[in-house]
Amino acid sequence: QVQLVESGGGLVQAGGSLRLSCAASGLTFSYCNMGWFRQAPGKEREFVAAISRSGSTTYYADSGKGRFTISRDNAKNTLYLQMNNLKPEDTAVYYCAADRAPLNVRTTARAYDYWGQGTQVTVSS
Repeated sequence: QVQLVESGGGLVQAGGSLRLSCAASGLTFSYCNMGWFRQAPGKEREFVAAISRSGSTTYYADSGKGRFTISRDNAKNTLYLQMNNLKPEDTAVYYCAADRAPLNVRTTARAYDYWGQGTQVTVSS
């Protein structure tokens, strides 16, 4: 059974930082491209960042460029998202996702096969 479990969310003031983690089990983590998505109340789920199987290729949504860093540790089956200089508009539930048959790194939600339950990030002004 595939499980993706996010952690690290919370309440932070604008300008602060958080590091999200996603622990994966039940799949061959190192074979999967991985992504982070987020969904704010009343809005559609949107792409945040993605990383290739080896970690050599990364993509970011414009909203997070220069502030967010996606990384992975294949030995620990764990995905990370370092978020710095957080803004109130970053408030959302953040989800990690796995693409089990990646041809290349993808940024659309429908390309991903497995999803975590999400972790809440709230940024106060």
